[in-house]
Amino acid sequence: MTQPARRRSQGSGRGGRPATLTPERIVAAAVEVLDAEGLEALTMRRLGAQLGVAAMSLYRHIPNRDALLAEVVTHLFSEAVVELEVTGPWPEALPRFAAAYRGMLLAHPHAVPLLATHPVDTETGLALLTGLLDRFAASGVSHQDALTVIQSVAVYVLGHALAQVGTPPGTEGPAPVADPDATAFYDRWFETGLLAMVSGFEGQLAGQRARH
Repeated sequence: MTQPARRRSQGSGRGGRPATLTPERIVAAAVEVLDAEGLEALTMRRLGAQLGVAAMSLYRHIPNRDALLAEVVTHLFSEAVVELEVTGPWPEALPRFAAAYRGMLLAHPHAVPLLATHPVDTETGLALLTGLLDRFAASGVSHQDALTVIQSVAVYVLGHALAQVGTPPGTEGPAPVADPDATAFYDRWFETGLLAMVSGFEGQLAGQRARH
């Protein structure tokens, strides 16, 4: 009797040859591990196993775990804003950013504490939010004031998501299944708070322009 064929690893290509490692493949696999097992499980060794390669081979592309986490943060933030509609005045565009950011966080609950403690690189974040910043500039809002508003809303979104998913740093395993009633409660709470923030900043910025 012939032996059963060996199961091909996730890192294998056609004909059993190892698939080419790229930073993009590594980060995508890291997100898979993060989603399935939690932040503490995301190690270079575990990531190598996910890709079917030795952990040492990852270091040719990403120097260490901190660099990996930074890449994951950038990947997820990009996912949130890549298709963001940034038309219209900023009080309309800003809530769309907040909703998109929150949607990404709730889709990747184990990533919430990661983004709360490892903010996206400033230069990268500014590049990704150029369209939104342009909406503020079109209304005569200074770049610094626009950053203050956007960062304040982003922190609100992160904090609210962290309260909702309830996964503090160190949590492992799958995220708990959301209760529909709890989800509806958090949705109403989020919308109410976001509206208050946007309205408050709108009034504050209008008052500054009037004084000048």
